[in-house]
Amino acid sequence: MALASQSFRLFLAAATLTTLSLTAPTSATAQSASPLPDYVIAEFGTPPAIPTGALPKDLSDAIQTALVDSVTQSTWGRDQTLALQTIAQSKDPRIAWIIADLMRFVSGSQINDALSEVAAILLDIDPPSRNQWGVITDQLIAWDIPEPPNYLKSKGAIFTSVVPGWKKIFVKGDIDWRHVSWGGVLIDDRPFDRTDEACNCIPAADNPEVTTAAEATWLDDDDIVFGIEVNGEYRAYPRQIMEVREMVNDTLGGRDLGIPYCTLCGAAQAYFTDQLPKGIKRPILRTSGLLIRSNKVMYDVRTYSVFDTFLGKAVTGKLARKGLQLEQASVITTDWGTWKKEHPETTVLAEHLALGRDFDFRNGRDAGGPIFPVGDVDPRLPVHEDIIGITTASGKPIAFQRSKAILALSRGQSVTFENIHLKLDAGGIKAVDANGKDLGSHQAFWFAWSQFHPKTELWAG
Repeated sequence: MALASQSFRLFLAAATLTTLSLTAPTSATAQSASPLPDYVIAEFGTPPAIPTGALPKDLSDAIQTALVDSVTQSTWGRDQTLALQTIAQSKDPRIAWIIADLMRFVSGSQINDALSEVAAILLDIDPPSRNQWGVITDQLIAWDIPEPPNYLKSKGAIFTSVVPGWKKIFVKGDIDWRHVSWGGVLIDDRPFDRTDEACNCIPAADNPEVTTAAEATWLDDDDIVFGIEVNGEYRAYPRQIMEVREMVNDTLGGRDLGIPYCTLCGAAQAYFTDQLPKGIKRPILRTSGLLIRSNKVMYDVRTYSVFDTFLGKAVTGKLARKGLQLEQASVITTDWGTWKKEHPETTVLAEHLALGRDFDFRNGRDAGGPIFPVGDVDPRLPVHEDIIGITTASGKPIAFQRSKAILALSRGQSVTFENIHLKLDAGGIKAVDANGKDLGSHQAFWFAWSQFHPKTELWAG
C-alpha cells in the first residue's frame, strides 16, 4: 500500500546499502520503562532500559543524516550507512520511533531490512522476518517507549517530504505523535462543498444527495446502515457508501453534522458542528490520510485543526486553542430492512455516492484483525468484538458488549450503568438517560474503544 514521492521512490529503487556489521548495545545507565500490565509482558516481553535526557550531538547528527536527510534530500550513501551504525550503537530505544516512521515509506527491501535490524537492536528483540514496520511499531506502542528529543520535528520532516499537504497538520498539540502513522492514502484538502471534484484521496461528501426509502431500491434489506435521528428527522448512511467516503458533512433536523466512519475500527460517529462558541466557524471535517493506532485522524479543512476522532475534541491548531469539544448524536448500526420498517419516513444517501464501488472491509480486508499497528489490546474482549461505547455524566467511559446487550434487551431486561440506559432502536442500540434523552452513543470494535479509553468500564452483563 505504500506510496512515496516520485523522487523518493527513485532513490529507494536505485539505492544500495553496504551490509552493516551491527552488534547489540552494551549495558548503560538508564531508567526502566513505566510498569506495564502483565498481559503486555506476557505477549511482548520485558522492555529494555531507556536513557533519559538530551541526545549526544553525534547521535543527533546521525539521526539527521540517516533518517531525515535520506528522505528530504533523496540520498543514501556512505554517510547514511555510517550514521545508521552510530544509531545502532547508541543504546537508545527511543530512536526506534524515528526508524519506524521512515520504514513506513520505504519500499526498497535492502534499506528496509537494515532499518528493521537497527530498530530490533535498539529494542533488544529478534529482527522481524515479515511485516517489519508493523512488528516494530506494535512493540514500541505496547512498551510505551518514550519519544526522543525533538521527535515531532524529525517525524514531520519525514512525513511532509513525502506528502507536502501535511505541513499544516504536523504541529504541537494534545496528540501523541508517536502513535500517528500513514494509512496509505493522501490528504483530502478540498474546500467545503467541492466534493464533487475528483481527488487522489478518500473523498468526503458534503451536503450529499438523499432519496426516500422507497426510491432506494439498490439497497438490500440485510445491508448495513448507520441510522441517525435529529429533531425527529431520520437518515440512513449505508455502509457501502461510508466505506468509500469515510466522512460526510451533512445537515439533518436543522443541525449541521460531521460524520466520520473509521472502517478500521468499525465506528461511525456523528458530531454536531453548529451552535459553537462565538468566533468558531463550522468545522468541515476531512480525512487526513493519517492514522493513530488504526483509527482515522480527521481534521478541519478551514483551520487544519486535528480532532481526536473518537472523542470529538480538537487537539491541535486554532480550534484546540479555543478548547473546542463537539457534541455527539447517537449512531444506530443496523440493517436497512429494519431501519426503514421502524422509520419509514427516513431518507437515505443516494446510490451514486458509492462511486460504483461495493466494499465490505469488515468481512473482507479486516476479517483477520487490525491491519495496522495497535500495540497492546485490553484482553477482556476479542479485538474485533462489537461494543456500544458512551461516557457517563460523571466522565467515566463504559463499553457494553453488543451481543450480550442485545440479548438482555430482547428479553426485557434493563441494561444500565450510572445515568446510561440502553434501548433497542430499529434493530440497533441507543443510549439514553432516564428521561429518554439521546446521549450520543456509537458502536465500535473493542480494540479501538479500549485504547482511546484505557480506563473504560466493561458492563458485566
